[in-house]
This record gives sequence, structure tokens and C-alpha cells, in this order.
Amino acid sequence: MRVIVVGAGEVGSSIAADLSSDHEVTVVDIDGGQVESISYGEDVLGVKGDGSDVETLEEAGIEETDMLIASTNDDRTNIVTCGTASVFSDVFTIARVKSPQYLRTWERGSRVFGADFMVCTDLLAAETITGVIGLATAQDVDTFADGVVQMAEFEIPAESPVAGQTIEEADRFDSLTFAAILRDDAIIIPRGETRIEADDDVIVIGSPDSTRAFSAAIAPERTGPDDIVIVGGSEVGYQTAKLLESRGFSPRLVEHDPDRARWLAEQLPGTTVMQSDATDREFLDRENVGNADVLISTLENDQQNLLACLLAERLGTDRTVAVVDTVQFADIFEAVGVDVAVSPRKATAGEITRFTRGRHAENIALIEGNRAEVLEFEVDEAGDAVGCTIRELAGKLPDGVVFGAITRNGELTTPRGDTVLEAGDHVVVFASASAVDAVTGVL
Repeated sequence: MRVIVVGAGEVGSSIAADLSSDHEVTVVDIDGGQVESISYGEDVLGVKGDGSDVETLEEAGIEETDMLIASTNDDRTNIVTCGTASVFSDVFTIARVKSPQYLRTWERGSRVFGADFMVCTDLLAAETITGVIGLATAQDVDTFADGVVQMAEFEIPAESPVAGQTIEEADRFDSLTFAAILRDDAIIIPRGETRIEADDDVIVIGSPDSTRAFSAAIAPERTGPDDIVIVGGSEVGYQTAKLLESRGFSPRLVEHDPDRARWLAEQLPGTTVMQSDATDREFLDRENVGNADVLISTLENDQQNLLACLLAERLGTDRTVAVVDTVQFADIFEAVGVDVAVSPRKATAGEITRFTRGRHAENIALIEGNRAEVLEFEVDEAGDAVGCTIRELAGKLPDGVVFGAITRNGELTTPRGDTVLEAGDHVVVFASASAVDAVTGVL
């Protein structure tokens, strides 16, 4: 497939790097230095110019291109770029936007703005945050099969009762599959005798109830959360509060700007909006922020988010989540004490990359960048998998593959060796990066 990526910033560069191993990629950017940098570091072609200009797109080979991804930092440029590319009817277009208002408009019609698919950075970040905070110690959460199946990645704390147990001892749940353990740079496919160690990242696949039960087993002292504080009324903060309200929570939100705070109070009837500086120690003490179960920092820059989280931890807040704009800072945030760092740019790049791959699968979650994937397939009536047992299919696949869940007519089945696949089944599979092609070929 030939792909044009417009925008050579963090998101565009990440997408181009992910796609370049399997596709012919051209990157377009108005900054000649950025184009030179990515052309030198990755196996991509570079074109200097304005991606919303039809002549620039023609120079990049738009007439022979299958997909265009508009991923600059400017929403309107990305929309105009997709509109320009739509002149060439054979090109599938993807637009990245920050503002949910463009996504809402795009959802109302077919190919609005000339975009075939749209990813909203701020909404994606808010969805990631709300997915993670419902499960104690979760680092990542994704849903499959219309929400019947959930994949969750948990970090095992040293004080957890699960640390030191074998998989056989920890496996006390009816519909939960232990898919993998990430330990340092290794991906371990767990067996019954495999022992879970402190600081392991454990990936499980099962029903939402079973993942919640496993989360409670990892950290039985952490219930809830009941008291959630959001600091920063940015678009991400607003969308996060809105999602939490829709799930029955009543968060508190701290916003410094009085006009913005007033607007937020009008838009969020289930949220208590407080107008103050989120790093004011006296204010935080007065409002008992140290007693909160979770503090989510969605301020305008990384330094403020880090400061707010570290201050909250010092006051006694159980768990902190920070939005990190600079992708490379995410690991540093978690290393210095922030429990979960959510990078909107990283999430957006992952969403676009997995969409381009997902045209072969129903749904995909990328694990730790590209180290592994969780994929959902629908068993085709004419496919070779119909009538096969899981044991037979596993025999055709390399190591590093785990069948995590099967749904049939909307009901979850935990896969066993003698489970026979039927047409229309949805199969959720964990696969290490080296095994993905084999899984795609078999299913």
C-alpha cells in the first residue's frame, strides 16, 4: 500500500515509522528540516511543502496513493488537506483533530470534510483516562466484541498479594485468560507454574467483571474510586469529566481561569467546579485533595502536570494520572512517581496505526508500542477456521500466541483446547509482534 503522511511532528513521525516496514510511505511537511530528519532516520520518502496544496500532493504521488493521513498539529490544516485529497477519489483519507466539535460534525454525514476516518486526540485521551482509573494498577484498558471482552494491562505492586503467586494460584476467575507477562524486555507466555513477580506487567483478557475482580485481587485495599479530582479545565479535562459523569461519577474539577470555570460549571451539572490554582498548597489542603482516590492532571503543559501529581502524592492522594504532551516524557513521569502517564499524541498515533492494520481485523490493541498486539477476528463462513478446534489452530501458529476469548451470539466463552469455532464467532487473540502475520494468515 502507498501512504502519504502529512505532518512530520511526533504523531506523523510515529505513524510513518510504524507503517514504513510494510508499506511505501511518503512524508510531507512544510518544515524542510523535519522532512530531512525523518527521511534520514526512517525508510520513507520526504517532500517539503504544504500538504493542503494540491500541487504538493501531486508531487508526493497522490494519484498513485491508497491512503493519506493528515496529522499536523493544526485541525483546520488537516481537514483542508483531506478535502484537497478527496479530489482524487481512490484515496482513503484519515484526519487527526484535537477538537471534538469537528468529530461531532464528521459523524453526522458520509465523508464530511473529505475525511473517510477521523481521530480526535483530546477525546481519545479522555477515553483512555476513564478506562484506566476504573481498575486499580491498570496501565492500559481496551474493549473488544462490542464491550463483551476487555483486555487490561496491570502493573503488579511489590505489596500485592498476587506478587509471588503462580498463574495457577492467581487464576481464580471463571472467564479470565492470562495472556502474557511483560518482564523487562521479555514477553512471557504464562503457564500454570509461571510465577508472577513484583513490577511485572500482566496482560489479561476476559469479561469486564473478571478484569475488575482480578484488579481487586491485585490491590484489595483499593476500592472505588469514589473521590476523583481533575485539575485543569482544558478540553481533555472537560471531556474526562463529561465521560465520568456519564458513568455515574461526581468528580471535582479545579480550573484557574474564572471565565472557563464558569463555563465548565454550566456544562457539567454532575461535577463540582472549583476556581483556583491547582498547585496552591493551601487550597489543596483546604479541599482535602490528599484524601482523593485519584487525581487527574490535565493542565496545559507537562511541567505543571508533573508538579500537580507529585504534590498530590505528597498530600496522600492514592493514585495520580497525568496527561503528557511530549511522548518521550511518559516513561520519565512514571519513573519519578506518577502512577499513569497518558500521552494523547501516542494514543492518537496508535489509534491511526491500528486502524490501518485493522482493515484486516475487527479491532486491534497495540501493547507497549509494537511489542505485541491483541486482535479481534470474526470467523468467516468460508474461512478455514470454521470447524477447527483451538488446539488445531494453535498447532499451526508459532509460540507467542494466546487465544484470549471467544464470543458467540454476544455471549463470552473462555477458549479451551477442544472448543470448536463456528462461523460468526469473534475470536480475541494475543500475539507477540513476530507472530502477528501468522495469526492474520490463519484467522
